[in-house]
Parts: sequence; C-alpha cells; structure tokens
Amino acid sequence: MKPRRLRFGALALAAVLGSSLASRGDEPPALVPPAKKEAPATSFEKDVVPFLAKHCFACHGGGKKRGDLTLDTYRDEQAILKDREVWENVMEMVRTGEMPPKAKGRPRPTPSEAELATQAIDDMLDQFDCTGPRDDGRVTIRRLNRTEYNNTIRDLVGVDFKPAADFPNDDVGYGFDNIGDVLSLSPLLLEKYLAAAESILEHAIVIADPPKPRKDRLDGLRATFGNGSPRRGGGLFLHGTGMISGQIYVDEGDYTVRAEVFGQQLGDEPVRAALRSGGDVLKEFEVTATESAPATLETTVRLKGGTRTIGVGFLNPYTEPPKPGEEVKKAEPVPQKRGFQPRPVDPDKHQRVLIVRNITLDGPYNPPVPELPETHRRIMAHRPDSPPREAAREIVARFADKAFRRPVRLEEVERLLKLYDQAEKEGERFEDRVRLALDGVLIWPDFLFRVELDPPGLKPGTSYPVGEYELASRLSYFLWSTMPDDELRALAAKGGLRRDLDAQVRRMLADPKSDAFTRNFAGQWLTTRKLAYVAPDPKEFPGFDEDLRSAMTRETELFFEAVLRENRNILDLLDADFSFVNERLAKHYGIEGVAGPEFRRVKLPPNRGGVLTQASILTLTSNPTRTSPVKRGKWVLDQILGTPPPPPPPDVPSLPDEKQLTGTLRKVMEQHRANVLCASCHQRMDPIGFAFENYDAIGAWREKDGATTVDPSGVLPGGQSFQGPAELKAIIRGKKDQFSRCLTEKVLTYALGRGLEYYDRCAVDEILEALNKDDSRFFTLIAGVVKSGPFQKRTTRGDEP
Repeated sequence: MKPRRLRFGALALAAVLGSSLASRGDEPPALVPPAKKEAPATSFEKDVVPFLAKHCFACHGGGKKRGDLTLDTYRDEQAILKDREVWENVMEMVRTGEMPPKAKGRPRPTPSEAELATQAIDDMLDQFDCTGPRDDGRVTIRRLNRTEYNNTIRDLVGVDFKPAADFPNDDVGYGFDNIGDVLSLSPLLLEKYLAAAESILEHAIVIADPPKPRKDRLDGLRATFGNGSPRRGGGLFLHGTGMISGQIYVDEGDYTVRAEVFGQQLGDEPVRAALRSGGDVLKEFEVTATESAPATLETTVRLKGGTRTIGVGFLNPYTEPPKPGEEVKKAEPVPQKRGFQPRPVDPDKHQRVLIVRNITLDGPYNPPVPELPETHRRIMAHRPDSPPREAAREIVARFADKAFRRPVRLEEVERLLKLYDQAEKEGERFEDRVRLALDGVLIWPDFLFRVELDPPGLKPGTSYPVGEYELASRLSYFLWSTMPDDELRALAAKGGLRRDLDAQVRRMLADPKSDAFTRNFAGQWLTTRKLAYVAPDPKEFPGFDEDLRSAMTRETELFFEAVLRENRNILDLLDADFSFVNERLAKHYGIEGVAGPEFRRVKLPPNRGGVLTQASILTLTSNPTRTSPVKRGKWVLDQILGTPPPPPPPDVPSLPDEKQLTGTLRKVMEQHRANVLCASCHQRMDPIGFAFENYDAIGAWREKDGATTVDPSGVLPGGQSFQGPAELKAIIRGKKDQFSRCLTEKVLTYALGRGLEYYDRCAVDEILEALNKDDSRFFTLIAGVVKSGPFQKRTTRGDEP
C-alpha cells in the first residue's frame, strides 16, 4: 500500500482540484440612474494649466521629472480623472503651501491663485457622479493569507496549533497582506496545503484502537514484608508473613493473574497463599503442590491504568517447636558480595515455606471505550443508525458546508466521497476513510480561496449586491480574520444579515476575536509588526531587551483596542492622555507606581500621548544607533496624513554614516536639504521628524543628545511653526479631515482586500460625512465601511470569469 500522503495527493488533485467554480444565484435589483451633477464653473484649461505653467512645469515639465512626477503630459480632465491619487496629492501640496517650494528668482503663488487652482482640481475630481450608478469595483479571487488560514482552521476544526507557520510569507500590497492581487499560489504552497491538511485532521480525528491483550511475565520479583531468599527450583521462598511481588504498567481492563508456586508442607494444614494487587487480596488458595509438580494459582481482576504491584502473599507461616532436649538451627542467609549472586540455600526443615517461581499477567480484556477529544466528537458526529457511507456523507457535507462558507452542493459532496470510496477499497478503517475525504475539503478551492462569482447574464459594468453568504465572509474576515460564525451563517441563510448589520458589527467588535483586527489591521497600518525585526545597537542601548520589545508592541495593541471598543473619537489615536503599561514599560517611560508584568491603564505624563509618542513607533522609525528624523517624518506623512513623499531619485546621495557625521544631526540634515533634488521632500519630512528628537532611538525621553541640548522646534512648509511634539500633535490634530481620510482609506483598503480606485472616492466621502456628523466615532467609521458600496457590492467586468 502506498504511503497515505502520496495516495491523497494524486487522488485529491484529480478529484478535488478539478472541481468547477460554478456561478451562484442572487439576482441583482434594478438600478435606477439618478440625475447627474451640474458641470463645474471652473475648468482645467482656464484655471489649472496657467497655474502649472507658471509655478510647476519648471520642475515637473519640459522633460523634467523631479520627484518622479511629470505634469505637462496631462492634456484634459479625463486624464486627470484616471490618475486621481496623483492629483489629489498635487491639490493637497498646493493647498498646504508645501508646493511649489521656495526658490530664488521664482515667484510664490498668491493665496487667491492657489485657491483658484486647487478649487478647479477639486471640481474636476468631484465630477464623478456619486448619485448615479457606480463602479463598486471587484476583488481578485484571493486565497486566505497565513493568519486567516490559521484562524479559519482553529474555528473550523478546533486544533490548537498554527498549521501555516511554515507556509511561505505572504506578499504585501497597499500596506497589507490580505490584498487579492498579490496573494499568489505557488507549487511550494500547494505542497504545504497538502501536508497541512493531513496534519490538521490527524490532530483532530483520533484513531483510538483499544490496547491488544498480551501476556507479560513480571520481572524483578522480590520478597517484601517477610523473610525470603532464592532457592532451588528457580523461585523465591517465604517462611514468614509477606509477599513476593513485581511491578508492571497496565492499561485499564480485565486481567488474568497467574502464579506458579509450590510449598514445603509442615504442620497440620497445607500452605496457604493469596494472589494480591497492591494491598488488596484477590483470591486465597491452598497450596499442596511440590517442587516436582508445581501448581498455578489463577484469578481475574479489573485493573485501573497505571503502574501496579502484583504478588503472592504467604498466609500461614509455621515453625515446628523443638522436641525436648533438641535445639532448632535456623538457616542463615549467605552474605551477598558485589558482583556475585547469592548461593541457593534451603530453609530449615522445621519451617513451612511458600516458593514462587513466576507471576504472569494476561490482558487487558474489555478495555473502556477510549476517551476521544472534543474535535473528534464534533467532526465525526452522525446518526448512530446510519450505514457507514451515509454517515460519511453526513459528516463530509456538514464539514464542507462550514469550510466553503456557503451551502455545499450535492455534486461536491459526491466528488469528495470518491476519496472515501478509494480508501475503502484499500481496506482502511472508517475514520481513515472520512479523514481522507475531509483532507479533500481542506484543499478545495472554495476553502483556500474567498470565491465570489458574478451571477450569469449580467452586462459588463453592472454593479450588484453580493450574496449574503459572501457578505458574511467579507464581514468576518474584515473584523475577525476568520470564517463566519454560526450566527452570521444563520442570518445569511435567512437573508437577514443586511438588515442586521449594525447589531452584528457591535457584537463582533465586542467579541474577543476582534483582537485579530487590532493585530492585523493596526499592526500593519501602524507598522508595529516590523518591531519584531528591529535591532537597536546593544552598546548604545543596553536597556533594550525582548521584554521591552514585547511591552512596546502590547501597549500599542491595547491602546488601539481601547479607542476602538470604547467607540472613542478617532483623533484620540493621535493625542489621548492615557495608555497601557506594565512595570518594564513604565520604568522606560519614567512612570512610577506600576509593578508587575500585567498591563494596566494609566494617565500619561505631559510628554506622552497617542501613537506618535509610543515607544513602539519611535523605535521602529529609528536607526540602530540613533534617531532618524527622516524615517519619523516619513512615517507621519505615510501612515497618519496619507501624503507619502515620492521615492528619492537614484542620483541623490544618502546621509553619511554615523561615524562620519560632523556637527549636530540637525546641521547635517540642513546640509542634505541644500541639495535641490533633496529639498522638496525633506522640507516636508525633516521638521516633523525633529519634533520627536526628545525621544531617543528606543523611545525614551531625553533632554540632550550627547552633549547637545535637543532642539525639537520646526516650521512646516505651509509656515506653521511649533516647539516640540505637543505643539506638532496639535497641528496634526488640526488636520482632522486629512487624518480622517487617510485612516478611512486604510480601513477600506484592508476591508476590501484591494487598492482603492478613483471611483471609490464617493464611498470614502460618504464615510467621512457620516464621521463628521457623529464626532468621528470609531464605530461610525467601521459601520460606514461595512455599509459602503464597495464592501456591499461587486461590479461585473466582462473580461474575468
């Protein structure tokens, strides 16, 4: 018989991966196109082109591509609409005064010029009609990433290990590892899926064979609680009250205990013996046998599992009294010497003696039904009166129904049962046959991938609501990174999930499984996942250790979770006056009165507040030996304001190595910005980064950098000045709309599993409008994403299956 895995691989690929992804129902409702917006009063030709020619083309036109951006190639409004993200960034840079940069001999735009140009760009970007039929986009069919696979297996099967631990790393797109376009399936990963499926089900479904009966002879017999010594005849003897016994490990069950014995008779009654288990007498016997014809004592006993002492006890020792004038001489044991066996001796002829040659155990018989794990009982449950194949059908259909996150079809169950039938032909047991069929479920496309298919007959460009089962999966993988639970599936089955979305979102956020949203969304948005790979120089920062690294990560998770679950204003993420620390992190922050490894909520000192001053963020945006204003400034632009700088041109020199630095870091950065190629980006990043120079490379507060007093002041490109992190945070908090849009786009990208397109601006604007009406509460953001068109719907393309 072939090894099981090889058989499964061949069968599964033929019987399972050959399955079709047939389209499924849910007819879309008719869409009634509302009236379109009126054309804006501004125009690209009249209001934008002259501004660009006067202030922008010198660096971004005529063949020049500073910052990898060319603006003179955009000829009309349609070209701008295709590159909305670029022009939204251009509009923001002009509006805040960051562009065009100050330069000798080049006039700065007047406020009225800048306002007219930005308004014209905004009008063009707003031309997309949000009141009419929309393109809600579509997500590339995507597989479960490693985290989703582990969580789904946990909830589907119940195993307590992470089977995806050795899968290849998931690629990242748009900042997240759940993006359909980058989640490919390699031959190596397919092999991993095959191996994982078998390992998972071997843990979950136990083939618990009862122990087979066997005959064991007890070794190492010895005399206890009496006088005994080796003698001729190959046994041990007792001439006083005691027991000859040995120990053996047994499984629970019935055992036959046998002992081969004989006696030296004396007095008016025969030798009496008892078979014993520990301190319990099992049965008593009269022993009349002699050395030439020994007897076998036998009884049956029920033994519990474990190490047991089995022996033969002597019940009636007797010594004949001496006759008048006669002295009885007792047998003396021969002294034992190391390396020598004692010489056999005979007991005195005036004593009654029990001799035991051996003790054997035969069993176990009638063992108890093996205790099966909960995973086995749950998966293998079926009607007790069902024939084996019908029982298998029941098990496979129920398992596949949950695994596919939709009702399983009869033909799919039959295809899976082919694996069961093949295993039956090869003589495997029922549990093995079922396990093989369930292996097939775990490599079926509808398990490994989140499949969404268009209903047949729709014209390309039609936007339609996804089915309720698909909506349940979108919701559960968004907030829990796992499959829908029973309540979501029950609502989907009744067609009631859409009507109950608010209640379900609240329930799901209150559930401990929403920790996955904190770890997976916040961990990637705030980039704290990367903290595990940061390595501060141990000579420069000897206080940094794994306990501190772990505490840094945990603080950010607990803080984000509190803002989310308490439905706080999303701006609290920037500047709240509380956080969570344990003793190790409190000491790092200089907070007194915190002892022990447990985290607790504390009020922060004035120099802390929000994610911007948490040690996790400050550490991962530093270099190993020093802080990095560039990294810190870029992180704020990327993750908080949503205005990432372009990548540096290839011909721009990097900063000198730490050993080559002369003067303060601020002076070195000023010299770097003197390069015209560097100035446009660094004048945006550097001031933000210098605001956090009071925090060293592992986030500890400092007043001096070496012998130099830290200067945390700065001036933003728009002319706003600040003195330190508190004033900068106030400025950033004042950019409420910009931060809200950035966070909304990040959450929507994560929820959809795809990058945002120009047509998603309508959904983003609607979510922001709802946020503004509800004091920017976090639940409103989550609910707005869940109720948005891109999350609820899908648009046919006509060029995809």
